[in-house]
Amino acid sequence: MQNLLSSSLLSKNLKIKIYRTIILPFVLYGCETWSLPLREERRLKVFENRVLRKILGPKRDEVTREWRELHNEELNDLYSSPNIVLVIKSRRMRWAGHVVCMGEGRGMYRVLVGKTDGKRPRHRWEDNINIDLQEVGVWTGSSWLRIGTGGRHL
Repeated sequence: MQNLLSSSLLSKNLKIKIYRTIILPFVLYGCETWSLPLREERRLKVFENRVLRKILGPKRDEVTREWRELHNEELNDLYSSPNIVLVIKSRRMRWAGHVVCMGEGRGMYRVLVGKTDGKRPRHRWEDNINIDLQEVGVWTGSSWLRIGTGGRHL
């Protein structure tokens, strides 16, 4: 894919479409269920920036007339879509709505909410949903399960 994305024969718009329709879905397969630590968030951002630098190419500095790589802010300005971490968080919150509707009796609910029989403490998927809701300003301090079920706790 690197040769394709850095090719001068394809337009930047076509390369971005390839990224959005082929590469991004491949990388994000199953991301709704990921418990994403900050280290992994950074790695995904680095991956996305690296791909965008391949697609958009270098920029010529107007003062020094030398070629240089684009800065992260410039990449964000040129690539108008939400960054990869925001995509993951929005998909995870959408999936959380489906999980709430499943009810406690379903295995998927128990696994994703962390109500398994194991005793090993871990950063749960449910904790990520609470953090995501705080970031978008929806979370009020109560459980996201209450928000999704209109106040009744499953």
